[in-house]
Amino acid sequence: MIIALDGPAAAGKGTLARRLAAAFNLAHLDTGSLYRAVGRRVIREGHDPADAKYSIAVASDLLPVDIADPELRTEQTARASSIVAAIPGVRANLLEWQRNFARHPPAGARGAILDGRDIGTVVCPDADVKLFLTASLAARAERRFEELRAKGGDPIRHAVLDEMASRDRRDSERDTAPLKPALDAFVLDTSDLDADAVFAAVVAHVEYRTGARRA
Repeated sequence: MIIALDGPAAAGKGTLARRLAAAFNLAHLDTGSLYRAVGRRVIREGHDPADAKYSIAVASDLLPVDIADPELRTEQTARASSIVAAIPGVRANLLEWQRNFARHPPAGARGAILDGRDIGTVVCPDADVKLFLTASLAARAERRFEELRAKGGDPIRHAVLDEMASRDRRDSERDTAPLKPALDAFVLDTSDLDADAVFAAVVAHVEYRTGARRA
C-alpha cells in the first residue's frame, strides 16, 4: 500500500504521516528532508542554494549523513530547501530515490507513506491513497511561530508569516512539480482541526479506499 500525502508547510503533514505509518505499519519518508539536506549541504559548503549547477551536483551525491544533519529543521535550511526544490535538476536527481523507497519499503513494512509537495502528482501518481492537507496561511504561520518558540527561539510573528507566504509562492508557482492537490486527492483543511480530528478523518478515508485496517 502506498499513501501519498501532500500539502504546504505547517499544514500538519509530518504529524499525520508518522501516526498513519504507525497505525498501518507503513514505512515513512519525509521527502522534504531530502530537499532540506540538499539545501543545508549547499549552505554548509559555502554556496548559494540558487546556484543550480552546484545544487544539482549535491542532489546527485546525497549521503545518509546529510539527511541526519541536526540543522535540517532551521528556518535558514527551510528557505534553502524551497529554493533548491524549484531547480528541475535537483528534483530529477531525487525522484527515483523517492520512487524506489515507495516500491521497496524496508522489510516488514506493509507499504509506504511519503509526505511532501508533489507525491500524488509526480512521485507516486498511482498511489493507493492520495491526501492533501491544507490550512489558512494565518493558521500555518501561527503553528510555525509556536514551534520555533517551543524550540527556544525568539521568532518575530510577522517575519514568520512573510517567510511562509514567500515559500508558498515558490512552491506553487515553480515550473517543475508545483504544489497542488492531485485530481483524485482527499483534501482536508486543518485550520480549525486538532491532530486527533485530522487523524480520525484520514484513517476513515484510508480504510474506505483500501479496505485496510489499522495494524
